[in-house]
Amino acid sequence: MKPSFDVLDKEERQSQQVARQRGFLPRLRAVVVLLAVVYAVYCYLFSKPLLAHPLPKHTGPYAVGTIDIEAPVSPPRSIHEARFKGTNEKAFELETVLFSLYYPTDHDTAVAASGQTKRHTWVPQPLSLRAQGYARAAHISNWFTDKLFTTAIDALVGGITIPAAVDAPLSDYATPSSQEKRTNKEKQPHTQPSEDGPVGGYPVIIFSHGTVSARTDYSHFAGELAARGHIVAMLEHRDGSSPGTIIQQPNQPNRTRLLFDVSAVETPDHSLSLTEAEFHHAQLSFREAEIEAAVHILKAINAGHGSQIASQNPHHHEGRHTLPHWTGRLNTHAMTVAGHSYGATGALQALRGGPTQARPFRAAVALDPGKQSGPLNEDVRVPLLVVHSNSWSSKRSVFYGGRAHFDVVKGIVEGNNKRGNPSWFMTSIGTSHPSVTDAPLLEPWLLSFTTGATIDVYEGLRQYVHVVEDFLAFLAGGEVRGLMAEKAEFPQYDEGAVLGMGKPGQGGRDGMVEDLKKGEWADWRRYWQIHVSPAGNV
Repeated sequence: MKPSFDVLDKEERQSQQVARQRGFLPRLRAVVVLLAVVYAVYCYLFSKPLLAHPLPKHTGPYAVGTIDIEAPVSPPRSIHEARFKGTNEKAFELETVLFSLYYPTDHDTAVAASGQTKRHTWVPQPLSLRAQGYARAAHISNWFTDKLFTTAIDALVGGITIPAAVDAPLSDYATPSSQEKRTNKEKQPHTQPSEDGPVGGYPVIIFSHGTVSARTDYSHFAGELAARGHIVAMLEHRDGSSPGTIIQQPNQPNRTRLLFDVSAVETPDHSLSLTEAEFHHAQLSFREAEIEAAVHILKAINAGHGSQIASQNPHHHEGRHTLPHWTGRLNTHAMTVAGHSYGATGALQALRGGPTQARPFRAAVALDPGKQSGPLNEDVRVPLLVVHSNSWSSKRSVFYGGRAHFDVVKGIVEGNNKRGNPSWFMTSIGTSHPSVTDAPLLEPWLLSFTTGATIDVYEGLRQYVHVVEDFLAFLAGGEVRGLMAEKAEFPQYDEGAVLGMGKPGQGGRDGMVEDLKKGEWADWRRYWQIHVSPAGNV
């Protein structure tokens, strides 16, 4: 039987369709390749990273300056007797302290300084050091993977710079930006000299990073606080938690310190390995010593030794233009200690027995205090702000003593309130553990996809900045504003709340609609659940 004309037409149409598809795919691939090449050329010509977003400019009335400082600790402090396996090198000997300062500067001088000096890169050179640390964290470090990680970091973020003016002068007052004008009455200089800083001197925050992190990972958060009139010292820890860091001392060769864990160290006689608990204790003690060293350096700068510190600074002698003029302009007798993850555990640790001369902390900010970094210090005697990301509160974790981590944190904050120290504990809705870092700003889609964060990355970090700013305003003058004035409405984390809109006890959806018309629900309840507040509990 001969095929009908209908069958022949159908086969012809299918054949033509296949032909068109075969011709279309090569053209599509060619277009994609062409667009990729054009984009790569554009990134090269305009110094843009291939895949990452550039860090946004800071907001607030101040421009932001930055200085990398590394200073020797004399004499070196041996914090723990542990040695690296196969060598006689001490694993926890503090020889230098390294931190990045973020501070307020004027917009005009910031522009001038940016034109004279290069900006700090988000990943300090050499990139291979950070890459090797990340490969170690993934337990796949070898020659090939280290090279692969280096290439990937270079392509992703190698061209990213931090939008802060290097070694710009410390501002006498907040010069208004084009978006935010201030009256002349508000321009009050911070210039009254004294050994520990005037009461009106710039408030100082010392920040401790988390595991597999470094001092640059929180640059935007630190810069936003600096843009609001604070000086932030972002530490880089040499306790084995940083992916890779270089220890630089005067008249000595540079030494690298890569990420390491308990398996890399042993007792001095090379006979016993440390337990996990002993290792964490050594790390936290080392962090505490680094925090004290940073306090000492900042006090020295405030006392008029800025020139000497800058002259010894191996990081291109940064600070030589501005540190000599910082005398008496820092409030170093009442600092705030802060940290994220393992750094939050370290910040709480630094409050033990305090405040002291070596640790003059009047308050602390703990962001996602660690779940695997050992017991959390409960000896807190100063105002405290604890912020959990959504992922940190939503995931129930059994902590020391068989108690849930959330309950342990809540107990610490409640106990501190009972001792008369105003303290808060809250959850940031829609965020994930890295939300306070720069990572979501650089790779928003990737971080949202891999961490489950649902909040806009810029809004998430903005919320962190605002709540910390409100807390710091309370410390400065007792002003209770924003979230600090709200009552605790969530004794436990509420998994049923969708962006705060499903909070129990509010009279159902009709009641919420009425509240929305009044503007109440469109405010902080979209972003926060407050678990503990001195304003009262449910």
